[in-house]
Amino acid sequence: MNSNFISYIRNERIVEIKNPNSNETVLNYIRTKLKKTGSKEGCAEGGCGACTVVVGELKNNEINYKAINSCITLLPMLQGKQLIIVEDLVSKDGSLHPVQKAMVNYHGSQCGFCTPGFVMALFSMYKKYSKFKDDIIKDSISGNLCRCTGYQPIIKAAKSLENQSDHFSINQQNTINLLKKISSRSLSIHKNDQKYFAPRNIQELKKILKKNSNAVLLSGGTDLSLRITKERKNINSIICMNSVGGLNYIKNNNKYIDIGASTPLIDLENYIKNYYPDFTKILKRYGSPQIRNVGTVAGNIATASPIGDCLPLLLSLNAKIILHNAKKTRILNLDNFFIDYRKTRLKKGEFIQSIRIPLFKNSFFKAYKISKRFDDDISSVCAAYNLKIIKNKIKDIRIAYGGMAAIPKRAIFCEKILLNSLFTDEILSRAKEALEKDFKPIDDMRASGLYRIEVAKNLLEKCFIEIKENKLIGIYEKK
Repeated sequence: MNSNFISYIRNERIVEIKNPNSNETVLNYIRTKLKKTGSKEGCAEGGCGACTVVVGELKNNEINYKAINSCITLLPMLQGKQLIIVEDLVSKDGSLHPVQKAMVNYHGSQCGFCTPGFVMALFSMYKKYSKFKDDIIKDSISGNLCRCTGYQPIIKAAKSLENQSDHFSINQQNTINLLKKISSRSLSIHKNDQKYFAPRNIQELKKILKKNSNAVLLSGGTDLSLRITKERKNINSIICMNSVGGLNYIKNNNKYIDIGASTPLIDLENYIKNYYPDFTKILKRYGSPQIRNVGTVAGNIATASPIGDCLPLLLSLNAKIILHNAKKTRILNLDNFFIDYRKTRLKKGEFIQSIRIPLFKNSFFKAYKISKRFDDDISSVCAAYNLKIIKNKIKDIRIAYGGMAAIPKRAIFCEKILLNSLFTDEILSRAKEALEKDFKPIDDMRASGLYRIEVAKNLLEKCFIEIKENKLIGIYEKK
């Protein structure tokens, strides 16, 4: 059954959009349909934060507030959510929200173009945390760029905040009741030659895929949306995975962690830090909170980018992916999933249900990311190492790199040198040379091939030193 309208909550009422354009972004809708121009378009790729808005989602009978990039969020993805834009922060009596007051008092705005995005990023922080420590503040605004203030006035404004009631918390129960009315509906939107599906369960997803095997699967959309915003293309058939409740979970059976395909990266980073702290460190640098709030591991895998930060980590941890279609299930080692640049073994009518990450006990897991900018930047090189060392001998090892080849790839020749070898400087030297057999990286805008191979060697040495000396090294690490 077609349902050619979407419903969302704004300003304590249900808003319906009939016959929405499934290729329209939330930002375009806000600026051209709602005629609210506080939110800005800076980059159209989720990199500058000028377009930041906040959505509220119902979770365990509470509202979970998330900052998102409206420039790469497709309009139908508002279904069942509360939308909050910068104009909504002012109370009905005209008084500013505490976040807005702080930005005024500490001179957090100069030219003003980026200011609404910063305000919304800080508003999301304000609703999520009770105390605003330095690391929380810096992470919260890591996806927002400003060319004027030098950031210090904005950080001072954030530090001055004290969590208190606002008109959103006062009206929270009414918002929850409204969200309950609209949050359980599936979408099947048909407009002209465009189709958009948002199933609520796995069985419904399978039926839709069977009839629409050529549809593009959207799981987060932080990469897929760029086809529309940067390449100026239309996507005629989209199936949104994020609405499938049965794909949003993290389970642990003491042998492996099972991650549902639509689980946001931000949920994974909070969970996996207890098992692989370096995984969490990389996820925090994967992208801004706006990106991590919607991006998924399954989306990262299916996109198959050679610079997808999760992928070398998953390869080194010997992860598996569970694939489904209407009739059967199959399990693949991630090693065998990538074929060539942006090409995988995912078949038509098939989707990723989950990712399994083994829990290695008594092993060393190290991961590093090298990029031009520390936060919210694409990798020049990403490296991951998983070693088991017994009596100074390497008994098991898996090494993987991103940014070094057309696909995320293991360093097989390097692994052969190290396996069953003593943990010595001589072996390390031979292993570093073996990386030249494993990789012939290209020159591009992010780094030269020569730089990449040198960095890959240096990261291997960094891994060895940190394990050997049992301490972290590097200007960004806390010793």
